[in-house]
Amino acid sequence: MLRVSYTPRYYADIGEGHIFPIRKFELARERLVREGTLNSRDVIEPQPAPVADALLVHTEDYVTRLRAGTLTPREVRRLGLPWSKALVRRSFLATGGTINAARWALEVGVGSNLAGGTHHAFPDHGEGFCVLNDVAVAIRVLRRDNLIKRAAVVDCDVHQGNGTATIFDGDQDVFTFSMHGAKNYPLFKTRSSLDVELPDGTRDDEYLARLALHLPRVLMTAPDIVFYLAGADPYAGDKLGRLALTINGLRERDEYVLRACHSQRIPIVTVMSGGYAADVGDTVEIHCNTIRAARAVFDPAQTSKPEAQNQSGLALET
Repeated sequence: MLRVSYTPRYYADIGEGHIFPIRKFELARERLVREGTLNSRDVIEPQPAPVADALLVHTEDYVTRLRAGTLTPREVRRLGLPWSKALVRRSFLATGGTINAARWALEVGVGSNLAGGTHHAFPDHGEGFCVLNDVAVAIRVLRRDNLIKRAAVVDCDVHQGNGTATIFDGDQDVFTFSMHGAKNYPLFKTRSSLDVELPDGTRDDEYLARLALHLPRVLMTAPDIVFYLAGADPYAGDKLGRLALTINGLRERDEYVLRACHSQRIPIVTVMSGGYAADVGDTVEIHCNTIRAARAVFDPAQTSKPEAQNQSGLALET
């Protein structure tokens, strides 16, 4: 059974007109429930991650000042989001949601968070709209609790997962894979276990071929769990993306990653990561397709043809 983390408190007021579409979490949940891909039993509200869990990754100084609202103006500018109590709350909630999704994945093969993927958060600071590194915290929690030994991060956001790469640099039990735009943010990239840099304008066929070439290497490391950052921002209509994938191409990407893990019986967690389309409905549709694909691959008996469709009306394979 596919279970999904979501709470209305994933929303925080960051100001009208901000480029980060913070209502996408709510809009994705509404669309998935309305069409029947999810029902109320599938959507579970997380609790905030305990501070002790965040401290498995982040420094005490950063977490203390983040919670107290005493970040410096430079740190807030680097974060790219205005500080508020609601922002702190949503960051701990989203991290709790990813932890929950990881535990579900270990139980039934898949778990999802309708948030998360905040891969630009470093141990001592946030940046690029990322406050806490939810995936890194979840990995450290699972290892602390002796639920896993090895993990892999499959990061298909258009921006390199620089925070995640830094956190796990030198850790032989966490393989970090980032497939991203070569000329996109961040300007100075850190080294993942495997980085695949793509030229501006990369289209579906080239992208999917590169993914098919490199994903098997990731899975050959025999991870006990995979965290999949299903970024919507490689989309051709994304304001920050610079690649040229279609909505259908991104759906194929999701299906490929999910089927690869399913075929090897590797539990997988999906998180949303970035998405900044000129039409927020496109971003929401791309994120919804990730959940539709997870349902189709891992729970096909619950997937009906009319409900499991993308924007073009093409039913997902079951």
